[in-house]
Amino acid sequence: MATLEKIRNKAGLLVIVVGLALFAFIIGDFLNSGSTYFRQTQEVVAEVNGEVIKINDYQSRVDEMTEMYKTQSGQNTLPDEYTTQIRESVFASIVREIVLAEQADQLGLTISSEELFDMVQGENVSPMIQQMQMFVNPETGAFDKNALLNFLKTISADNASMPAEQQAQIAQARSFWMFWEKNIKQQRLEQKYATLLSKAIVANSIDAKELFNETADNSDIAYAMQSYASIPDSTIKVSDSEIKALYNDKKELFKQKESKVVKFIAVDILPSQEDHDNVSKDIEEIKNEFTTSAKVADLVNEYSDVPYVDAYFSASAFDPATKGFALEAKVGEVAGPLFADNKFSMLKLVAKTVAPDSIQVSHIMLQNSDNAAALADSLKAVLKAGGDFAALAAQYSVDQTAQNGGELGWFTEVAAARGVGEDFKNVVFALPVKGIDIVKTNYGTHIVKVLDKTKDVNKYKVANIVMSVSPSSKTYSTIYNELNQFVASNNSIDKLTAGAQEAGYNVVSDVPLQTESQMINNMKNTRQVVRWAFNEDKGTVSEIFECDDKFVVAAVQGTIEEGFRPLNMVAQSLKSELIAKKKGEQIATELTAKGIKSLDQYATAMDARVDTVKFVNFGTRRITGIGVEPEINAAVSVAAVNTLSQPVKGNNGVYVFNVYNREKDAKPYNEAEQIKTLEASNAYRFSYQAIQSLIDAANVKDTRIRFY
Repeated sequence: MATLEKIRNKAGLLVIVVGLALFAFIIGDFLNSGSTYFRQTQEVVAEVNGEVIKINDYQSRVDEMTEMYKTQSGQNTLPDEYTTQIRESVFASIVREIVLAEQADQLGLTISSEELFDMVQGENVSPMIQQMQMFVNPETGAFDKNALLNFLKTISADNASMPAEQQAQIAQARSFWMFWEKNIKQQRLEQKYATLLSKAIVANSIDAKELFNETADNSDIAYAMQSYASIPDSTIKVSDSEIKALYNDKKELFKQKESKVVKFIAVDILPSQEDHDNVSKDIEEIKNEFTTSAKVADLVNEYSDVPYVDAYFSASAFDPATKGFALEAKVGEVAGPLFADNKFSMLKLVAKTVAPDSIQVSHIMLQNSDNAAALADSLKAVLKAGGDFAALAAQYSVDQTAQNGGELGWFTEVAAARGVGEDFKNVVFALPVKGIDIVKTNYGTHIVKVLDKTKDVNKYKVANIVMSVSPSSKTYSTIYNELNQFVASNNSIDKLTAGAQEAGYNVVSDVPLQTESQMINNMKNTRQVVRWAFNEDKGTVSEIFECDDKFVVAAVQGTIEEGFRPLNMVAQSLKSELIAKKKGEQIATELTAKGIKSLDQYATAMDARVDTVKFVNFGTRRITGIGVEPEINAAVSVAAVNTLSQPVKGNNGVYVFNVYNREKDAKPYNEAEQIKTLEASNAYRFSYQAIQSLIDAANVKDTRIRFY
């Protein structure tokens, strides 16, 4: 009871305590939820019509395409520019998929499982598959459906009992196939949508007749032209109001995304004279040993930037300097050191021979295992006894050439060494035509057969020590420290510009950047500067960025909001357009006032010559010797034969012409054929424009710059 009494006496306090506890619980839950929401927001890499794309999903697609590219190209690593292109391609694909899916859902467009089966292994195999080299018969050059079916059978079979390495290869092949199957399905959906729209626009007889008339009459003309460059720009006055009026007329052409405008200093990281002298000294010090030593491979691999290649080359495979040396030198002779392209090099002719430049090879590749050697010996014995190499390759070989009779193609010595291995090269180039042998490499155990050889040529084995002259750490530090001291003393955008000339730096100003910009003024590895700029305010000066072979310091001049490029950014191009127009009016007026009656007189007045061009019609896209001049196309198509034209103002100058011959197309007008041509043209245009119009109309928010 006493306890209950205490509780009653403290009830007010307990209510407050409990209330605070509940409040803390609720607030804690809210904060945790907010934190989760914040993290989810941070994971968003883009948004298309309200559909969110998360960084993990996007990166997964990038990784998938990267692996596909590596598989097809045979490369293990990709240059940065390839990775950038893959990211852009994946993003474009995702946007296409989303905007098309919305339309397809509304229209009821789908790809059925039966339709997909028909495209991948039925009667109507997709052209995308038919063009894959792995499914092309090497003898006929045509698509081989059996090769496709064998491949699908291989990747679909139960491989649990196979060695782990072979399971991994099949898994990779399966991923490769699923990637392309998905792309085939998407391509067919796009085709359906484009076809649906193209069928809604029907070519009529009026369109057909107009198309025929555009090219029915071909005119041969003589002409003279006075270029706008003949009048100095400084003599033409263009007012600000005229520029503004033209800007307003063409404003829709100046739509743009949000942009940053920056100025920057780029300093080349170049070797000093001391660096040059040090490398020159280093290569001179090993010249005697290089000349006298028999272990040239060891010397090259120890000192050279380029490893030694133990292979014979034909003279045509060398660069000009090496070729000249190989053709003239005696075995053991050394040339150099030579200096070119910021590199020192020394050449030594190691050996000469006469042998085929290339050989054609087939193989049966066995998985390296305990019984591989025994199986290889058995197969070699069967082949020596007249066995069918192609049939045995199809039965036993574990690589994709099995379906092509094991044929690997043609190899030079260096291609064989680099592509498969030194042991492989040594074995196959020692064999005669039709010769068979066994060689073990990192890829497997190969039963090899030489199918053919090119004719014998002179071949040379050359050792080459290459030493590049590159900036030393001392040089690097000196360049960096000088720039760093400059930035520290000029840490505002105004000071940066004012002090640059005195310090010997060049400032590049008014450079517009968008979120998708990968480089600044074609300088490599400057994406990091772009990302920095979009996270900073006007007037901010950056740290020093190392961009490939340059140090870069940037400053944000301002931000251009999404909408239209301001007048001051396009004023110069608009002014040039107005100047050209006024020049045209001036030239035409002056020529007309002279009352000239012949083309030769016009040419004299224009300080030009008379030229001719044939087969000009209304539909000619580019006139030979003239270029893109639609005003000329139009004027020629309506001009009377043997009648001198009035001056015609074009894109590049003022023209006067005379149609001296006109011929009508001998082919009669065929309305059905013209309508068919128009509809084919419409279908082609819609294959691109149909999806692109959806993308243009979509609300796409690209925030990838936060990640890349």
